[in-house]
Amino acid sequence: MSIKGTEEGIMENETEERGDESSMKSFLWHGGSVYDAWFSCASNQVAQVLLTLPYSFSQMGMASGVVLQILYGFMGSWTAYLISVLYVEYRSRKEKQNVNFNNHVIQWFEVLDGLLGPYWKAIGLTFNCTFLLFGSVIQLIACASNIYYINDKLDKRTWTYIFGACCATTVFIPSFHNYRIWSFLGLGMTTYTAWYLTIAALVHGQVEGVTHSGPTKLVLYFTGATNILYTFGGHAVTVEIMHAMWRPRKFEYIYLLATLYVFTLTIPSAISVYWAFGDQLLTHANAFSLLPNSPWRDAAVILMLIHQFITFGFACTPLYFVWEKVIGMHETNSILLRAVTRLPVVIPIWFLAIIFPFFGPINSAVGALLVTFTVYIIPSLAHILTYRSASSRLNAAEKPPAVIGGWRGAYVVNVVVVVWVLVVGFGLGGWASMTNFIKQVDTFGLFAKCYQCPPPRPHH
Repeated sequence: MSIKGTEEGIMENETEERGDESSMKSFLWHGGSVYDAWFSCASNQVAQVLLTLPYSFSQMGMASGVVLQILYGFMGSWTAYLISVLYVEYRSRKEKQNVNFNNHVIQWFEVLDGLLGPYWKAIGLTFNCTFLLFGSVIQLIACASNIYYINDKLDKRTWTYIFGACCATTVFIPSFHNYRIWSFLGLGMTTYTAWYLTIAALVHGQVEGVTHSGPTKLVLYFTGATNILYTFGGHAVTVEIMHAMWRPRKFEYIYLLATLYVFTLTIPSAISVYWAFGDQLLTHANAFSLLPNSPWRDAAVILMLIHQFITFGFACTPLYFVWEKVIGMHETNSILLRAVTRLPVVIPIWFLAIIFPFFGPINSAVGALLVTFTVYIIPSLAHILTYRSASSRLNAAEKPPAVIGGWRGAYVVNVVVVVWVLVVGFGLGGWASMTNFIKQVDTFGLFAKCYQCPPPRPHH
């Protein structure tokens, strides 16, 4: 059966189902359109990292900050495109063998296994799971860091306990099909927060004696660069988002369009906050910590918290799928049974967030050591190896766009991405971010009760 036939079948089933259930529940709960995928990609790409980009600008200067956002944005869009191509290739090959995916969510490690064999499966599984694990940890740390700016009666560690319990409720969301309303809300919330940061910083104006001395140290420069690499490396869930689509082939340019929208949020907010506060940001990884108390700021904090809950679900859902497959529960139809079996996945995430509460530095460390391979290097190498023979190129389910020069152009872009990310992202970025991370551990200790907490300020 061809993938096109399958997609049409899925589409018909969905149409019938929506005809049967033309209720609000179906509208809010059952997403599989191109728009749903766009909202999922854009919403998942930028959440708490928005608050750390001004910190990155203070480490590397305004010009580098803007240039690297654009560079990594396009690089990330390219490798997300490669992942989508490999997914379509894998699925079309499997469906020629009459493999049925009705109750099974295809994941990236299965694509690598089907196209390149068990070693690639092991590499993909290791990097992806570790990245998503720490991605979830980061969301919990960020929740505690943010709520503290509204209510500092509890320390950040206590808030981490509370939000760990809240985020555990994501076990009840079966798959990316069911994130329609959440993705839409999440992106709306981040859009508000980004423009709040931009406008609040401009209204506040520059602090007295503001200095913009970055970049001053190589360690700081490459830590900042790696945080930006992390920002645009949010496509470790691309395969799961594609699989939730009625017509996965239409995914091609969705990630690029999502990235272009994300630029309108990340660039103005990082520029304006850095312009206003300059070098003060070097000791304030979270942009909220410098902006004055106001109802607008409280609204931004609360909206960002809700979005972080959604992003936690995005990062955790693929881990839930992997765990379900390990224990043989993945194709069970009972939502309650699946929810109970998913709970063990949340426990280590909760624990790690309490051990390492370092808001900005952990983003950079994860970016350098995990994002580099998971979403840049592995997809590029996998694309080169999958299509290394003339026959595989001839029979490819999806051929590279002419605008980049066909197969030869794709090969060149892939090699450039691998070399750049290996040297700048993993090599220099890994050295810088681990140096910075170890410094935070030495300064604040593990299990820090209240990382980078200011002395309590009087509330106006």
